[in-house]
Amino acid sequence: MTISLPAAAPGARRLTGVVPQLIAAMSGASEWFAPARSAIVFTVDGLGAHNLSARRGHARFLSAHRTKKDVAQTVFPSTTATALTGLLTGASAGEHGIVGYRARVPGTDTVVNQLKGWDEHAIDPATWQRAEPLFAREAAQGRPCFVVTKPAFAASGFTRATTRGAQMHTADTAVDRAELAADLAARHPGALVYVYTPDLDRVGHKHGVESEQWSAALEEVDGAVRALAEALPSDVGAVVTADHGMVDVPRHRQILLAVGDPLLDGVRLIGGEPRMLHLYAEDGAAAVVHAQWTEAEGGRSWVMTRDEAIEADLFGRVDAAVRGRIGDVLVAARVGIVYYDDRLDDKAAQKMVGQHGSLSPEETTVPLIRLGAFA
Repeated sequence: MTISLPAAAPGARRLTGVVPQLIAAMSGASEWFAPARSAIVFTVDGLGAHNLSARRGHARFLSAHRTKKDVAQTVFPSTTATALTGLLTGASAGEHGIVGYRARVPGTDTVVNQLKGWDEHAIDPATWQRAEPLFAREAAQGRPCFVVTKPAFAASGFTRATTRGAQMHTADTAVDRAELAADLAARHPGALVYVYTPDLDRVGHKHGVESEQWSAALEEVDGAVRALAEALPSDVGAVVTADHGMVDVPRHRQILLAVGDPLLDGVRLIGGEPRMLHLYAEDGAAAVVHAQWTEAEGGRSWVMTRDEAIEADLFGRVDAAVRGRIGDVLVAARVGIVYYDDRLDDKAAQKMVGQHGSLSPEETTVPLIRLGAFA
């Protein structure tokens, strides 16, 4: 069966290509960017291109430096763990193995949080994330590589899994991180610098992308990008991008899966996130789970088997060791809804307004704004 899914325009730039193209730019060989002595990727968690367009009055500097073509397509699922790993390795989810926010450890009943659960579940950053980070490869060849992030993230399992090989620097504010990145790039010819800014995503989840709080957070990001541009030497290039965008989903649009719900028949474990579920079936029940979800939810979500998702190339080339991390059935919301497992005692996630993970343009299209030598 062929699944009809949204498709990026032919020739669309992919998030997984950004860092390889930055590296190529430093030897004058990039197809995307002009030559530069050093390169910076300034990553704003949760800044979708559509979200930016809708609030361009709160991001005057960013808006003045972008065109309609300054976009890229993020990965599937459109979630931070998968997207940042793809950005920092250049690999598909089927290769690096971070197939969503929460995923099953094959052969077990353990579902791990692939963004925050590394220490809790004792998964090894050196092996669970299967692709060589681009920093490790470049540092081994003598390139100065740097990560600039918030202090809280510097030693996390996810950071170690995706940025090993880079020298770690931290700063509390987005402006300080931007200026530090520009200084590192200026002082180290040939440097590759990754800057991570998470605050917009946090505000979006809590208040929504249509909130005044999100607009205020966007203004802070805009100020940080301005500070970066003003600090860049003329021969250093920078690009501003993101891991995903967001859609607001109000409380009354939440689908709560409670005890006794027929949709849970045959479902052993639930992974993924509210807009893109990985459903892990009981032995022999995958076909039943697929059929019941298709009948009940096929009008408002893409419901597909693991094989259909792989055939549709959603995860890229899938290594054998990664296959079991993908749900037997995947459910990706195509309208403004989310799914929650209401059997869980912790209901905190149900307070989120801003959501992402699925295939809508709002979630999958991110900015790719060029500054400095790339402008």
